[in-house]
Amino acid sequence: MIDGWFEFTLLMLASFRLTRLIVFDKITSFIRKPFHHEVEEVDTDGTTVTFIEIKGQGIRHWLGELLSCYWCSGIWCTAILFVLLVSWPTGGEVIITLLAIAGAAGICEAIVQRLINE
Repeated sequence: MIDGWFEFTLLMLASFRLTRLIVFDKITSFIRKPFHHEVEEVDTDGTTVTFIEIKGQGIRHWLGELLSCYWCSGIWCTAILFVLLVSWPTGGEVIITLLAIAGAAGICEAIVQRLINE
């Protein structure tokens, strides 16, 4: 179980990274593809704007909504990681640690990019 702030922070960073992986990253677009249709439009200033349309009805539509919502997916990703940690502590710790390191690296990269672009 979670034993202190360090483990809580690892779980938090791992949940952040897993959620971003599922909701935003191109590598997992195959998961979203059955539920989302990406639409690109050119704005009046010439920039391309991409948005999604949710496909289907019923459970398919519900899953599409879930996969498009960072907050909703975050709850499920956190629950999955927590259950993994409780049911398989050794493997769960490894997976959570890897995701946490990747999450922290992503945050660092976002900060560096922002500083560069200022």
